[in-house]
Amino acid sequence: MKKRLIGLTGGIATGKSTVSKYLAEKYQLPILDADIYARDAVAVDSPILKQISQRYDNILLADNSLNRQKLGEIVFKNHNERVWIESLIHPYVREKFNQEITKFTCETLILVIPLLFEVGLTNLVTETWVVSCSEAQQLARLMQRNNLTLEQAQARIQSQMPLSEKIKLADVVLDNSRSLEMLLKSVDAAINQAKVI
Repeated sequence: MKKRLIGLTGGIATGKSTVSKYLAEKYQLPILDADIYARDAVAVDSPILKQISQRYDNILLADNSLNRQKLGEIVFKNHNERVWIESLIHPYVREKFNQEITKFTCETLILVIPLLFEVGLTNLVTETWVVSCSEAQQLARLMQRNNLTLEQAQARIQSQMPLSEKIKLADVVLDNSRSLEMLLKSVDAAINQAKVI
């Protein structure tokens, strides 16, 4: 039987984690998360972290782990540096997805990929779901969650493809601008309706 591989994406702080947690808890679906693989890519003593530390001064913390806050300041201010970092991490993440997908025998897998469209990973999935909310909600949630200024939050949002573009490309749009109950009802409807090919 062909696997159902759902690519779950959306803008930063739109509610991807809420949706993936619900799918894991209610439907016992395996969650494969690009952010976890990206963190693995820059683990202490990894080849990728070594390349990063050779490029930037004082990018490591006292325990030799990556100073994520400092790296964030670099990549969200400089497009070329972000492209360089992504050229190291994205191939690693893609390979991890390929490895993990083959390990599961279950029919449905959830692949949480924030940059699903930007990085061109849609060929890994059979359908795409986008979690959306209003721009004002996204900004407020991101500022609160990551303790960012308005300017910092806007830079992070603007570094991604506009949510409106992602919505146009999506097979399913999950609206997270209203109540949690309404969001989860739309998740139930989407998971119970297989994509018609």
